[in-house]
Amino acid sequence: MKKTGLCILLIACMLFVSGCTLASQEKIKLRDLDFTVLSQEMIPEQLLPILEEKKAAPFQITYTDNANLYICVGYGEQETGGYSIAVDELYLTDDEIIIDTSLLGPDPSEKETPQPSYPYIVVKTEYLEQTVAFE
Repeated sequence: MKKTGLCILLIACMLFVSGCTLASQEKIKLRDLDFTVLSQEMIPEQLLPILEEKKAAPFQITYTDNANLYICVGYGEQETGGYSIAVDELYLTDDEIIIDTSLLGPDPSEKETPQPSYPYIVVKTEYLEQTVAFE
């Protein structure tokens, strides 16, 4: 009887401790970050060859010029053109910059191009020391 009670107490303590750990790992948004989606012409020259090399496969990279932070997300080769990418969230937590993007398919009313495309987005924001987490 005592062993059963001890086991239940031990399990309850383990659940309590693991619950506290999960709560402490929750990402608390400090603030949204202002950003600009860059056109091809606005992307820094040093970054362009890297994007060209990586565009065939999905990628997530960052680049900085010590004044700005550039966050790049690519979705790899798509069968047709007409895709776009939306920035769902870009915000700062205590220790990370969180970015969440979505690939949007071609508009059904638009005529699809039969050649493949390589959609990617380059977002420019303020330079911060935190690491970037892609969601």
